[in-house]
Amino acid sequence: MANRNEHQGLCPPPFLQESTFPETGGFLPGRFCQPIPQLLNLTCCLPCPLTDLLYSEGFEERTEIANWVNVGALIVSVFLLLSFAVLDTKWTHRHYLSICLTISVVFIELAFIIPLAANPDQCFNEITPNFMKSSGVCALSGALLLFGGWGAVIWVFLRALSLHLQICWEVIPGNKFFLSSLVVGWLIPTIALAIVLAVTGVSFRFGNVCHVNHKLALQDFWGPLLAFAAIGMVLQFITLGYCVHVYVKSLMDDKSSTTGTSSNMQSYSGSIATRTAKQTFRRVKRVVELQWRGACIVLLIIGEVVFFSVVFVSMDNAFQLSDDLIRKATPWLTCLVDPEQTKDDCLPLVSGMTQPEGVVLAVLICLGMSGFWCALFFGRWSMVLGWMDLFQRKLLRKNEFVSADARRNDPRTYEMLGGTPQPLNLNPPDRSYQSPISPDSQQWDDPDKAGYYGGVRTYVTPAASYSVPRPPSSGMNKDWDPRMTWAKSHPVSPPQGYPRPKDFGNN
Repeated sequence: MANRNEHQGLCPPPFLQESTFPETGGFLPGRFCQPIPQLLNLTCCLPCPLTDLLYSEGFEERTEIANWVNVGALIVSVFLLLSFAVLDTKWTHRHYLSICLTISVVFIELAFIIPLAANPDQCFNEITPNFMKSSGVCALSGALLLFGGWGAVIWVFLRALSLHLQICWEVIPGNKFFLSSLVVGWLIPTIALAIVLAVTGVSFRFGNVCHVNHKLALQDFWGPLLAFAAIGMVLQFITLGYCVHVYVKSLMDDKSSTTGTSSNMQSYSGSIATRTAKQTFRRVKRVVELQWRGACIVLLIIGEVVFFSVVFVSMDNAFQLSDDLIRKATPWLTCLVDPEQTKDDCLPLVSGMTQPEGVVLAVLICLGMSGFWCALFFGRWSMVLGWMDLFQRKLLRKNEFVSADARRNDPRTYEMLGGTPQPLNLNPPDRSYQSPISPDSQQWDDPDKAGYYGGVRTYVTPAASYSVPRPPSSGMNKDWDPRMTWAKSHPVSPPQGYPRPKDFGNN
């Protein structure tokens, strides 16, 4: 199948002799090598990358489809984040749970886009794949993928928890939940990433994106990741079940309320229960109408995570060197050594040991679809209208032209701060009457009363009033008696026949 070269040694093609390669450099546990008893236990290795032998010709090029899908997803994700940042809330209806989930998805998209631009070498040499310590692109893409995956799962879990609290427990998440979510949503992915890189690491497994290695990956990555995804899924299904329960109960109560009851007490209790069920249904319905987008994306993201985990773990476990694997792969390895057979002729013999090519491509493309799901459920047509409104206001403000003659030359004193006011021509009333009590004629002995009454303005009777007192005639001149108005004056002797004050005590 291949011409003999310097690294092939005594091994049959396409195997390469391990002793001809250095024992340092690259990811040594990623080699697929095995001693061959027929060659005196000489260790022979399959060439790197192994996917060239496991899948048909052009598999590596087809995996770049997922990279280009992520390019489109990144564009819509950036548009979504810019809309959240620039536009007003009335256009975007932004929420921190949506923003943080979108940011996590952007990390995943960057993990696929960076290798597309850098085009890194997947192999350190002919039998050894590169890993995070031998390739900077591998380290960056693997870290972004792990951090983005962890972030997406955590923020999906927090969204499912928030929806569960609002619908099932009538708890509105406040500032404490907001701050706790920010800490949990970014601290857990950071800690998990540090643990995975320190203990397990990443390397080129399939495609041009680095994935987590096999060593302890189930304990420090896949296990905790699937645990949070499972908890979020359980919360989401409990919430959906409660919504169905409330809906069915409201229908049952509506049906029972129309049949009536024989007892007044039963009717009263039935009406109370019906009203409570209807109120609960209206509350749940209102929350679901506001949160159905978040509920849908929770199910989609968790479904993608579970799908990717199952496929990747099964592929990872299928090609861990063991006696059972060698026994299963013997027909395929024998076919590879046969010079009369080609690689494509041997593919049916390995089909049962690995995932089909279509499934692997579907997993990679599904990861890139996360950005489109965010745009579909978090994006709104009002965002486009908001950008149009923003650009129109900017352009109108920039291109606004006002003629010099179009504005009236207002004086500097148009606010009448320094100008001369125009006199008001007000005709005085025909006649006005002043109270016969003159303030100047009153001599107040009490200074407190003098200060109180002294500020009273003189009453001026309107000219058209019908209650105007007529002026006294000349024949009715009478002296003013201050006692009639409770005014203080000098003692005046009462007229004859008027009783004195001391006479009231003698009656």
